[in-house]
Amino acid sequence: MKAVLFDAENHYRVTDLHEPEPGPGQVAIRVAYAGIQWGDTMVRDGHFPVPRPFVPGFEASGHIVAVGDGVDPSRIGEPVAALTSAGACAEVAVAPAVLTLNIADLPLRTAAGLGWGAPTAYDLINAVSRVRPGESVLVHAAAGSVGTLAAQFARLAGAGRVVGVAGSTARADYAAQFGYDQVLLREEFPDKAGDEKFDVILDPVGGSTRRYGLEQLAAHGRLVAYGNLSTYEPVLADANDLLMQGTSLMTYNSNLLSRTHPEQLADSARRALDLVADAQVRVDVTAEYDLTDLASAVQQLTDGSTHGKSVLRVS
Repeated sequence: MKAVLFDAENHYRVTDLHEPEPGPGQVAIRVAYAGIQWGDTMVRDGHFPVPRPFVPGFEASGHIVAVGDGVDPSRIGEPVAALTSAGACAEVAVAPAVLTLNIADLPLRTAAGLGWGAPTAYDLINAVSRVRPGESVLVHAAAGSVGTLAAQFARLAGAGRVVGVAGSTARADYAAQFGYDQVLLREEFPDKAGDEKFDVILDPVGGSTRRYGLEQLAAHGRLVAYGNLSTYEPVLADANDLLMQGTSLMTYNSNLLSRTHPEQLADSARRALDLVADAQVRVDVTAEYDLTDLASAVQQLTDGSTHGKSVLRVS
């Protein structure tokens, strides 16, 4: 099969490999599209200690072609979207059966756009911060795949005001299509936010953004940290200060959840998928690349020159 290999010299190259076979509790998928996400940049830059060479790709859509022990053989032929630990940038990939969802009539290209971003955004709004009707929500990285979905899920949860922060005018204009009341530029933030306080803040940025976010919380507000786009610098919070205002610093790690409680992550992915299938939420695939273009796709994501969701066309 054709696959992209990320080698020991940190180069992506298309090569021929043997097709993987599913182990117990796994399925093999004939991949149509692979999603591109921030985890691809972290692996490339060494933030995830993955042995090399390896086949990258954490999100796949396609059809199940084989199943391992313990998986219902009737699943063969299902059109699916899957979350993988690696290997999606290949003509055949294996994935945990529990994290491989039947997509029915949803287009495979759209299904690849769900990826890890859909359950992450769903959980940030509904399971972690638990946005309540009338509450205000601030979303950093508003134009990304998680940000555009989080704004829509916040609206469905009854949020009274949803504000985004984006890195450029073009990205702010794009994000505004997804239900934000206001989108601020990162260079304007926090000055243009003024004294506004928020009930919920979603922060994948870290550093000074996280420190200021803790000051922006309304009484009983919740800041959810789910990444470190700008820096891995530690951010310290005083529990006594949080206690006095009833505020909370929370975290969310979908990769860990997939290993500790995969059924829980699968449930959130299914709920997000159902909302997309019912046209209550929109997944926007804005860029499509060939297998040979993966290096460029990951670099453009790193540079912030893309918005929405990017996918890799495999077959």
